[in-house]
Amino acid sequence: MHEDPARPWLAHYPAGIDWSAPLPQAPVTDLLDSAVRRWPALPALEFMGRVIDYAAFGELVDAFAAGLQRLGVGPGVHVGLYLPNTPHYAVAFFGVLRAGGTVVNYSPLDAERVLADKIDDSRTDVLVTLDLASLLPQALRLLDSTRLRELVIGNLADFSAAPGPVRAKLQQAGQLAAWQAGAGRNDFLGLLRHGEAPLRHPPGDPRATLAVLQYTGGTTGRPKGAMLSHANLSAVAEQYYLTTQGTPPALAEGAERMLVVLPLFHIYALSVCLLLGVRLGAHLVLHARFDPDAVIADLQDKRISIFPGVPTMYIAVLQHPRAAELDLRALKFCGSGGAPLPLEVAERFRQLTGCPLNEGWGMTETAPGGTFTPLHGLRKPGSCGMPVPGLTVSIRALDDPARALPPGEAGELCVRGPNVMQGYWNAPRANAEAFTPDGYFRSGDVARMDDDGCLYIVDRTKDMLLCGGFNVYPRIIEEAIYQHPAVAEACVIGVPDAYRGQAPKAFVALKPGAAPLSLDQLRAFLADRVGKHEMVAALELRDSLPKTAVGKLSKRELIEQERAAAAAGSRA
Repeated sequence: MHEDPARPWLAHYPAGIDWSAPLPQAPVTDLLDSAVRRWPALPALEFMGRVIDYAAFGELVDAFAAGLQRLGVGPGVHVGLYLPNTPHYAVAFFGVLRAGGTVVNYSPLDAERVLADKIDDSRTDVLVTLDLASLLPQALRLLDSTRLRELVIGNLADFSAAPGPVRAKLQQAGQLAAWQAGAGRNDFLGLLRHGEAPLRHPPGDPRATLAVLQYTGGTTGRPKGAMLSHANLSAVAEQYYLTTQGTPPALAEGAERMLVVLPLFHIYALSVCLLLGVRLGAHLVLHARFDPDAVIADLQDKRISIFPGVPTMYIAVLQHPRAAELDLRALKFCGSGGAPLPLEVAERFRQLTGCPLNEGWGMTETAPGGTFTPLHGLRKPGSCGMPVPGLTVSIRALDDPARALPPGEAGELCVRGPNVMQGYWNAPRANAEAFTPDGYFRSGDVARMDDDGCLYIVDRTKDMLLCGGFNVYPRIIEEAIYQHPAVAEACVIGVPDAYRGQAPKAFVALKPGAAPLSLDQLRAFLADRVGKHEMVAALELRDSLPKTAVGKLSKRELIEQERAAAAAGSRA
């Protein structure tokens, strides 16, 4: 590669990977069409003992798309996916896009009020879910209380090898919720049974046609819908594919087995697992939740070669009682994202498996392609790698986003490329603030780039926390805490957590005369107000909380005090 002062990574890019390679600007459904055409008989999805090949996968998607169109889904209609990792998600995702609609991802971890807010903001009309007791009651209430007009309801056993026994076991365990078809309630499998072909709606311009609304905090703590076009997602799938090529062991088309345990409603899993997996023609082994025993068994017994995860998952594997006896030599690629990866964890995992953990940086707004650590070549401790193909990174002055900084200086990390979102949904003010005058997206992260083009994240300008790979916004937790009748003031910050990376800690000042509040009492109060991933892990009561000169609550002092306490504890 030639020298380019504005792109120092070009001189050190991995052999066999072309940073300037052409990236597709195509409908996302082209990924599946290509896989069906090239590998019809190869396994596509495996779940609870049943394997669905690519030809059958394509047929299910077409049938579901036709069923959605009977419900009125087409261009401009937003369909929510409120699902764990089951074949329902993969079929519904491509089915919505095949029908001409737009996917809106909903987290099963979200509190009901958050789901309602997102339904209203995104203008979601149809919601696809399962009849699990942890999902369906909320979905039924949302059907009655929001703009939703249709539910599509599946059962966890629908795509299992033994639907009857699995459904009976779920029923006996009290994990199912009862419902009846009619009045906006539709059976998932029922939508597949009519057999007609869908009316196809290929996007006129994939660069401008919305494929997914993915909610994020953006550059502030308030969740907003990142608008990801068909071209954004088709580009990021190719970007990830290219980063797995070059010097062996490159990932091979039609030959890999991927463990899909990351939640597909999260942009990282959607792109790295589903989209890259289909691009590769990989055999996708789906897990509805992260169970260390089940993950350990499949990694070894099914000879998994690709295991995308977050640090907490790799820590759980390392801490498993059977870790020392495992044979995981089939692993070829393990990508860690969602949270900073401790160097100790990366080294211990490499020693256990022989497979390096490849860390990268990305955001929902970049779909989430950003940087990658080469499988071979330049790898630097503490660095999250170099830009993926087609993405340009520029470090800008914190006081002037129009001024680019040279290598070595810390500033705001800004990016531009075909995978960067079209903007935030219905948020013109946020869009004006999110991009530099010359069109770079402002990440809100403080970073520096060295002379070789390797990137280092220095700090975050946002309050957002990264807890076990999930974005957690302190403001949402604070607003819920303020609903407690005894609370006068509340601040939430992130504190180090050995397993999750970060965990929310609440600082609370009580109203005069209020009875003391324990952590258990606060957690019980918050149980139906915040998601499980947002639940506070620690509570500290204070007479008052620090404030700025104008009287606003200030987190800076709390963060500094926690750092000092942690440093003192490590020296003790």
